[in-house]
Amino acid sequence: MSNGFVNEPMLDLFIFESMQLIEQMESLIIANERSGFYTSDAINEIFRIMHTIKGSSAMMLFNTISTLAHSMEDLFFVLREDKPQNVDYTDLSDLVFEGLDFIKVEIHKIRNGDEADGNPSELINSLRVFQASIKGQDSSPEAMNFAGQTDSHENPSPEKQQYYISKVSRETTSLQNTFQATLRFEPDCGMENLRAFGVVNDLGDLMEEYYHVPEDLDHEDSARAIGEQGFTLFLKTDRSWEEIHRVLIQTIYLKDLQLTQAQNSDLLNNQDLERKILLEDSSDKVSDSSNRDRVTRDFEGKEIHSAVTQQSIINVSVAKLDQLMDLVGEMVIAEAMVIQNPDLNGLELDNFQKAARQLRKITSEMQDMVMAIRMVPLTATFHKMHRIVRDMGKKLGKEVQLEIIGEETEVDKNIIEHISDPLMHLVRNALDHGIESAEDRQAKGKVQGGTISLEAKNAGSDVLVIVKDDGKGLSKDRILKKARENGLLYKSEGDMTDKEIFNLIFLPGFSTKDSVSEFSGRGVGMDVVTKNIETVGGSVSIASTLDKGTTITLAIPLTLAIIDGMNIKVGNSRYTIPIISIKESFRPKEEDIITDPDSHEMIMVRGRCYPILRLHELYGVKTEIIDFVDGIIIMVEHDKKSLCVFADELLGQQQVVVKALPEYIQRLKKISGLTGCTLLGDGSISLILDTAGLISL
Repeated sequence: MSNGFVNEPMLDLFIFESMQLIEQMESLIIANERSGFYTSDAINEIFRIMHTIKGSSAMMLFNTISTLAHSMEDLFFVLREDKPQNVDYTDLSDLVFEGLDFIKVEIHKIRNGDEADGNPSELINSLRVFQASIKGQDSSPEAMNFAGQTDSHENPSPEKQQYYISKVSRETTSLQNTFQATLRFEPDCGMENLRAFGVVNDLGDLMEEYYHVPEDLDHEDSARAIGEQGFTLFLKTDRSWEEIHRVLIQTIYLKDLQLTQAQNSDLLNNQDLERKILLEDSSDKVSDSSNRDRVTRDFEGKEIHSAVTQQSIINVSVAKLDQLMDLVGEMVIAEAMVIQNPDLNGLELDNFQKAARQLRKITSEMQDMVMAIRMVPLTATFHKMHRIVRDMGKKLGKEVQLEIIGEETEVDKNIIEHISDPLMHLVRNALDHGIESAEDRQAKGKVQGGTISLEAKNAGSDVLVIVKDDGKGLSKDRILKKARENGLLYKSEGDMTDKEIFNLIFLPGFSTKDSVSEFSGRGVGMDVVTKNIETVGGSVSIASTLDKGTTITLAIPLTLAIIDGMNIKVGNSRYTIPIISIKESFRPKEEDIITDPDSHEMIMVRGRCYPILRLHELYGVKTEIIDFVDGIIIMVEHDKKSLCVFADELLGQQQVVVKALPEYIQRLKKISGLTGCTLLGDGSISLILDTAGLISL
């Protein structure tokens, strides 16, 4: 294939589909490994997955991936055909996982624009040794012929024996079977010419002669031609209709397959074949059933039509969804600029108000739909943790079970990208720090195997992701000692609540691990969890009971794009507070204001005292509203902590589009308590307040 054939859309499709197949295969392996053997369905599915990865990587000229996938496919061919009894499925899983890890590393290189230059020869040797061992053969290097040869040295199964016999007979006898295969792919599946090339590649060992229309699959125009007219392949082979059909029906994104057997074995020699097919396709635009009847009359052979279920789901680039979300956000801003136009003040415009309400309804529905499209379940993120628990459990010698609850809970795609790494670190930390050894658990009267649970559930406009273990829990004394040694205590130990003590582990440089291991003990990690979660406007809380276990809860917003906000005024400046953070707003009375000996201002509300934050003092804004009785108090809450924010007045509730602060502002100065900015209906800019940041000041 020409170098120009491999372009960005093809790479994106290859990477996306390959990673999906790898995740599917990892789940299959873990599920079957627990039962102590691989079911025949699992073996068939893994064989199909490796066959697909082998073919697609070969098409994209990534030979290291293709070669390794071929060796893994051969191994599962033996498992499928010979059904050996002496299989160590734990070793098999280790080998396959090692192979998948190699492929993932190569795909990561490809995604970053680097060359996929890994060397899989050692791993391929291990696969061949294992393959020989389950067949009872000599697994020494001399017997295995490790120079990358095919498996012709093995004792082939009856099916492979027949394959070799037929391969030899091709050279000495004329082939009797001639087939025409017409394939149509799902609309908008993309890269139809690449998929057609894959069909030819899959049938490569089964065909002696072949011819296809379009003839040039490298040309971009062939993709459009295949999409409109289908892909037609003529082939001569000694294989049966059933064997050819079995290969073709596994084609990805296949919508329709017609496979007919012709009696005229000289069909491939017809020089006017392409012209004949093109004339038939263009001269008579009749129904699919009429086309099938014509094929049957032309070839006087049997004609079987196989229809694959119509695809109702398509893959869409995340970049396109981001762009669509941005456009919807701009539309929300434009709507606000129209409806809140100052020129309309004082005018009675009934028809305008009616049209404005309809516009608001349509805009809101479009926003909800776009958000729904961007929402993806946490299933894939949660199931990745099975592999981590499995690998770490083996290396640490701990028996640990992972429980998953609420995996169907959905969050914004961008949110998932920010929580995957923190979640992985929390699971690793729970297994390394939290779960005790089997001996220690038995000594405490616990079951030998530990349990880590992952749970997700909706809570208003947030999603709670809970990581819980039944391990040894956190020692407050040990945490305080470590914090004291590192100078991390910010208040008197006697005044700290259990929650504040536990939260010390999230400070940079904190670690209670005395020894450095592969998994922890370097004094970094847990602070990265809080940093990543706070980046998306979330929070982390922790609860623990000694010898009972630890529970860490991540509270993350459903989305970052558009929020319901309350606009407030301070002097000539505008600020927006997320509605979800507001408990109440009220005009204070002079007698409710309290000033402590350190000049900190507080207000008494229903018998409880709350600190007051003057926004004009925090951000240096000039305003004439200085006395509390002349302004407004907005009580906000985050993580069960409350704060009273003092402002001039409320401007009203509005949906706002969250935009990042300009880069030059972030570069020049770190401004506390701000999470972004937005554009209001009158064209002015409003800064979005970060409730968590304000409370922690």
